[in-house]
Amino acid sequence: MARNNDTVSFISTPGFCSDCGSILPLLNDYGDVKCYGCKRSWGPEAFGDMAMSYTIHFNDKNVYGSTKQQEDNEDDAEGPIVERKCPQCNNDKMSYATLQLRSADEGQTVFYTCTKCKYKETENS
Repeated sequence: MARNNDTVSFISTPGFCSDCGSILPLLNDYGDVKCYGCKRSWGPEAFGDMAMSYTIHFNDKNVYGSTKQQEDNEDDAEGPIVERKCPQCNNDKMSYATLQLRSADEGQTVFYTCTKCKYKETENS
């Protein structure tokens, strides 16, 4: 049975191919999209009235430190606070954050920040 390019096999949800039911790739700024399954080309009408939106959250301009010194910054700590001596000012409290920067079978990297002088140091655990 020959298939006309303007006919569809079944009615589907916008964003899915009406011939084979596969999900369609995201629509580019221009041109059609090609179905992953049957390779048929579809224009923007295949997406109906779907809309995509996104939000970009920027850091506060003071997130990397302030120009003024503060005596006790525990309320502004960058994470949980532990008892650890700061090598710069001898404060006994530092906040910390962990990230997996190396391969998965190795330990995490711990970033410590002094709650008083904001001195930063790292430790590979």
